[in-house]
Amino acid sequence: MKNAVIFLLLASAIAASRAEAQTLRGSRASIERIHRQALVHDLHFYETSEGVRRAGESGRFVRLTGNSDYVLAHVSHPYALPETELFVVRLASQYRSACGEKLVVTSAVRPRSLRLANSTDKSVHPTGMALDLRRPTNTRCLSWLRNTLLSLEADGVIEAVEERNPPHFHVAVFPTQYHRYASGRGGSLRVAAAEREERRSPVIVVSAENGTQYRVRRGDTLWSIARNNNVTVDDIRSSNSLGSTRIVAGQVLVIPVAR
Repeated sequence: MKNAVIFLLLASAIAASRAEAQTLRGSRASIERIHRQALVHDLHFYETSEGVRRAGESGRFVRLTGNSDYVLAHVSHPYALPETELFVVRLASQYRSACGEKLVVTSAVRPRSLRLANSTDKSVHPTGMALDLRRPTNTRCLSWLRNTLLSLEADGVIEAVEERNPPHFHVAVFPTQYHRYASGRGGSLRVAAAEREERRSPVIVVSAENGTQYRVRRGDTLWSIARNNNVTVDDIRSSNSLGSTRIVAGQVLVIPVAR
């Protein structure tokens, strides 16, 4: 009987959590889930605008430039993680097809030194995994955007919150989960800086004693390199005695043999 009660309590808690997630309402639990993802991915929380600028120059962040499907509105730091940029490009394309108007991005990475007065100390904006989208005034477009974000939440690839002041959607994109999701639907990371680096400096892949050597390109992350070589981030860190996941363009890594 006791076990049955515990099971029912757990089931109720899970159902409540799902119901909460499916309303796009913000909560302490939502903040904790998002923050936990940033920690699991070992993302860096940038403190200053200078740090963000350097991250953009090194290829850690991708610059959001806007296109025929989305525009930037007063975005002071138009940078994001590659997976977050992929998210907004794909979402904007679908949004314009469904609504006939452009998606509007109002904020991207925001260093801790520029933290908003009404934001939480666990905000993930400093990591580049989150961005803000303007709330559409067109009811049909608003309904489409809400439903799409709810669907992506249900797939476990983002966490979205509809904010009231000012009206916008705060969206945190989970890098590994979203990349896997997009890859299964014909998506790929679109990093212009990496493409330019490829043209200037070919990738170096040569035999090594315990695997191969790979020269890091702009836009590379340990997660993308690990995925492309069917190994784990921990495998690469161990083979190269890396104390963190920080890598820079031009760095040569030993890629262990896939097990």
